[in-house]
Amino acid sequence: MATMTVSGLSKSYGKKQALKDLDLDVADGEFFVILGPSGAGKTTMLKSIAGLQEIDSGVVTIDGVDMTGVEPYRRNVAMAFESYALYPQKTVFENLASPLRSGRTGKYSATVQQERIDAVTTTLGIEQLQQRLPRELSNGQRQRVALGRVLVRPADVYLLDEPLSHLDAKLRAAMRVELKRLGQMSNTTTMYVTHDYQEALSLGDRIGVLRAGRLVQVGTRSQIWLTPADTFVARSLGQPEMNIIDAEIIGGELVALRGALRFPVPAGLELGGRGKVRLGMRPGDLRVERQREQSDAAVLTADGRVALAERLGRQIELSIAVGDINVITLTDGSTPFEEGGQVTLSIPVESVHIFAGSDDPTLDTERLGSAAGAAGARPAMAAGASAAGGTPPPRSGPVSSPQAPSWDSTSFGKES
Repeated sequence: MATMTVSGLSKSYGKKQALKDLDLDVADGEFFVILGPSGAGKTTMLKSIAGLQEIDSGVVTIDGVDMTGVEPYRRNVAMAFESYALYPQKTVFENLASPLRSGRTGKYSATVQQERIDAVTTTLGIEQLQQRLPRELSNGQRQRVALGRVLVRPADVYLLDEPLSHLDAKLRAAMRVELKRLGQMSNTTTMYVTHDYQEALSLGDRIGVLRAGRLVQVGTRSQIWLTPADTFVARSLGQPEMNIIDAEIIGGELVALRGALRFPVPAGLELGGRGKVRLGMRPGDLRVERQREQSDAAVLTADGRVALAERLGRQIELSIAVGDINVITLTDGSTPFEEGGQVTLSIPVESVHIFAGSDDPTLDTERLGSAAGAAGARPAMAAGASAAGGTPPPRSGPVSSPQAPSWDSTSFGKES
């Protein structure tokens, strides 16, 4: 286990700047997730921490030791690559045993090697594949072997580069559970990068949202979900993504959806002379009713028409036309809604996010507060983990499972 600090980290490839002055503190034993789209700089960040590429400026420290000039194999970090990077001529067992036989993290007897490999393969569901070669495995099985090769050896920091990206949806969901349990048992500092918001919310003690080489926001899962720093963060979490709707300030009211939605400007909201804002509403927070219920000051309503209804398993995604604007919402599927039918949308005021307005629809803007008011609702923009995210939440105890591996949770991830 070890703390990890990144200060002023920058990296460019020619004229393309991949990382821009990143600052981040990761606590001892924390499972930290970097969330961002393709090209945001996630893999570049991991390689920079691991020492696999030179950086333009900045400092990486692990357990208080400056890693400047330190060779990758001396940093005691273990990294899983998205591209597997398995030895094609070696069996699964030999691939997993290779870091234990390198001598760089200590010496392990044949018995200890077998115990550690059995434990990891059981957790990853590949115990029956130990004598196969990589060419005899599916892509998902190769991905799990690559992940196992990282987890089998002791390290101060695990660096995981989208290790579940090649798995099918069912196996990916199962592996999220296993990774969470594994992280709780090993208590090893872990940095995990992904483009999947579900993985981020499921696994991360804290989450850092990366955009174009910059950390936009760092915080706990609740902070990122409930108080996104801007419209980019808001749309990064949730599927379907958050509805972002333009609104005008007219006579002390916020007016949106061609006048179908209006409410007083919330007390304490700092508009700074703005004439426009944006309203953010998550599809899951919107309620659809056939008839308008009795008015409630704590609930905002707007009438519309069902333009499209799509069943997504247990849920139904509805596209509600309010004037010439479509609002996406989700229902539990128990009540069918016919296309063309008239409905009423409702949402609690505290679930309506208010962002700064812009004439450019492609420009992301900062969050100002909510329709319930701005007090205590505006998050800090990320300059570093300690400033934006607060203290990482403590880990809970191991999740019990009848298929749990037999390793000692106090020694896994440490030298034997």
